[in-house]
Amino acid sequence: MSKSFILTILVLCLVTGSALSQQQDTTTIWAEGRVLNAETKEPVVARIMYQSLPYGNRMGSATAANFSFPLIDGDKYSITVQAEGFEPAKFLLDPIEANVGKKILKDIELKKGSAPPAHPVGHVMRLDNLIFQQGKARIETISYEELDILVDMLKTNAKMVIQLEGHTDYLGPAKQNLELSEKRVEAVKSYLTSKGITKTRIKTKAFGGTQPLSRDDTPEAHTANRRVEVRVLQN
Repeated sequence: MSKSFILTILVLCLVTGSALSQQQDTTTIWAEGRVLNAETKEPVVARIMYQSLPYGNRMGSATAANFSFPLIDGDKYSITVQAEGFEPAKFLLDPIEANVGKKILKDIELKKGSAPPAHPVGHVMRLDNLIFQQGKARIETISYEELDILVDMLKTNAKMVIQLEGHTDYLGPAKQNLELSEKRVEAVKSYLTSKGITKTRIKTKAFGGTQPLSRDDTPEAHTANRRVEVRVLQN
């Protein structure tokens, strides 16, 4: 066997090993598990909500007794589980917990008890799927589904009073950012009132870029900073 042939084989092995290593590094990690009654170990159908950390760029929810979702880009995720008649549970999922099969296997056991109010006073919700036209206060039609969920919440909780809080990124002129955030919360308020919600139940407050979630100079951070939040004032 010639030296050149052996050298070729060694090079091919190194290249193949490197390619496989890179492929493994980019393999998506999945979180999988069940929701169980802590006492009986029986499955519990629950509301399962998860979002990536730290900005909540990726999120999802389901009503089921089990869950399975990918941890995109190796981000950490928080998972919250709620079921009627049980105390809510919240956990952190870290990619380093994955097994050799690139999975995080976790059973969540819920204890019997009464859950706190779904929307207590002071609770803040972010409208992550609320999309405006770039630099404007015009709401994109794709946002109507999430706003209609907010409408249903207000109709279900007839005594609820909310405050819409508008935020922009900290980049750009402060006065312009403040005005844009004000116009955007007013646009959301107009949509809610058009669906039958009384104006007196909807307060608005604009912050411009004074309260960023992050000052990281990344597209994800800038996107997270541009948001409208809903604060419960009365319920």
